[in-house]
Amino acid sequence: MSSSAQPVDLAALFAALADPTRLRLLNLIAGREVCVCHLVEILDQGQPKISRHLAYLRKAGVVTARREGKWMHYRLCPPADEAVASILTATLSALDGNQQMRGERNKLERVCEPMININLVTGSGKAKTA
Repeated sequence: MSSSAQPVDLAALFAALADPTRLRLLNLIAGREVCVCHLVEILDQGQPKISRHLAYLRKAGVVTARREGKWMHYRLCPPADEAVASILTATLSALDGNQQMRGERNKLERVCEPMININLVTGSGKAKTA
């Protein structure tokens, strides 16, 4: 680590990883950017609660966000610190082996796939109802 880099707060990192909801969120955003609206749907929890947990993960430095209209989109933020990156990689690997986590990722794929197809075909982010 360079002398200009801020020291890593491992206690904050481990606190961020110590909550089941935050682990579920990390599981869902690993390898992709996800709109908070989809996270709310998959986890079946209120948007304020999900946003509060995502803010905690942002403060810990493992998640970043961007706004698109009224929605926030979240993705993992690759840590510059090797120790933090190693901890995050090990955590995601452990989540990958969990049956519940795999089920939630599959559900997210089913929810997001129609939206991706709509964007590719029509260039629109809004689904048309039949």
